[in-house]
Amino acid sequence: MSGKKSVVAVLAVMISILGSSAAAQDEKNEVTGILGRIFVSDQGILNASNFNHVVRSGKGLTFEVNYARRLLGTQVYALSGEVPVVFNLDEDLNSGNNVVPKDYKQIFVTPSARLNLFPETAVSPWLSFGGGFGHFSQNNTLLYGGPNPGSSSTSGVIQGGFGLDVRVLHRFSIRGQVRDFWSGTPNLPLADTGKSRQHNFFVGGGVVWHF
Repeated sequence: MSGKKSVVAVLAVMISILGSSAAAQDEKNEVTGILGRIFVSDQGILNASNFNHVVRSGKGLTFEVNYARRLLGTQVYALSGEVPVVFNLDEDLNSGNNVVPKDYKQIFVTPSARLNLFPETAVSPWLSFGGGFGHFSQNNTLLYGGPNPGSSSTSGVIQGGFGLDVRVLHRFSIRGQVRDFWSGTPNLPLADTGKSRQHNFFVGGGVVWHF
């Protein structure tokens, strides 16, 4: 390649990079869809005598809808406000006795601040922290039949998470993430675990639309 062609090629690459950077700066809004599962640790039941005196949770299929807007930033970092809304509509429960409902639903809404590193590059790691509320809605039937005396409940929630965004097209990225929603516990009057809070670890991946 001649010297003139080399200069032209370098200029073309620089113009492309600058154009992409300017476009990224104009894209202050994001809408994200995430699909994954929530993991809840097992909890022992107090004063139980049966062999399986533990409340065991399934791994509920979970989806998240998230809107975010960039508030400030540079080529090194970007600070955004985001609102993750997370739905786990089938969290199965199990235990040795007929003391827990078949399942329950979870909804978390946690306005948060998110810090992205190198937001204008192809790969951008991030951290998120915030808080809001969570709602638990239980099945009316116990695991082995009969009416469930527990009721729905709402609690405050603290959210913390981290993830990685990988730009695949001009306005689209792929996101992988882990978030912990530290919430109250479902109302289980027949299965007292002695716990008032629980960790709900949401692991998932999805697509981000920048606009």
